[in-house]
Amino acid sequence: MRIFVTGGTGFIGSATVRELLDAGHTVLGLARNDEGAEALARAGAVAHRGELTDLDSLAAGVRACEGVIHLAFIHDFSKFMENIEIDRRAVEAMIAALEGSNKPFVGASGALLLAAAGRLATEDDAPAYGAMPRAATEAFVLAAAGRGVRSSVVRLAPTVHGASDHGFVPHLIDIARRAGFAAYVGDGTNRWPAVHRLDAARLYRLAVEKAAPGQPLHGVAEEGIPMRDIAEAIGAGLGLPVRGITAEEAGAHFDWIAPFVQLDAPTSSAQTRETLGWRPREAGLLTDMRESGYFG
Repeated sequence: MRIFVTGGTGFIGSATVRELLDAGHTVLGLARNDEGAEALARAGAVAHRGELTDLDSLAAGVRACEGVIHLAFIHDFSKFMENIEIDRRAVEAMIAALEGSNKPFVGASGALLLAAAGRLATEDDAPAYGAMPRAATEAFVLAAAGRGVRSSVVRLAPTVHGASDHGFVPHLIDIARRAGFAAYVGDGTNRWPAVHRLDAARLYRLAVEKAAPGQPLHGVAEEGIPMRDIAEAIGAGLGLPVRGITAEEAGAHFDWIAPFVQLDAPTSSAQTRETLGWRPREAGLLTDMRESGYFG
């Protein structure tokens, strides 16, 4: 297939583009500047100029291809709600361009949206839409199956790890460096799922190839790693002490990430593995933290 990829120069997107090309697909990648266009060309993809706010460009990219993988998101948490709205409009424009085509659209969501389940979450669970702003976009994508779109979403683990990671774990490492200790909240038994970026890329390729219409998928290799274990790995990597802090102290210590580090979000990917034949094979998070340059 010829696949339109947004976010194709990002941490997950660049691995997904490589995975698609290696599997024999061709890629048209959204590029908002010359640097992005050059990076896509070096990877072997064709650049399509535009950005998430350019809805006409997005629709044109969609119509030029046989499938879509949407990975782009503006990661500026100071404007989080504004960026959610930009993403929603972009998704609506791309879905409208696909309506009635039966072409695949694979969107991105997050496993942390299911943290309220209070148990091991599965693909059958749905986020609490009123409490989680991005969950409404996930619901819109899945509902597009009723509009003649083979739509699916990949709920990614909060820790998508690997070389050049710049997500939650590097942020926790930076906080520990500044504070002089690595912290967890309470007893640290709350859990985060994890997945390696290369395993996530393989899942996106499988999803665009054969996910069923309206299918939620879980990009989760490890169901739940205790936050205390992650803090201890950070402490060992930096040579710093590790200690628990109270929920009242978490806001000052972790800043905007404080609500996330307190979530208990164990997540299964059993249905995803069974239906798509996805088999994660890369290193686990704690091993990767020791071996992939997380500590400079």
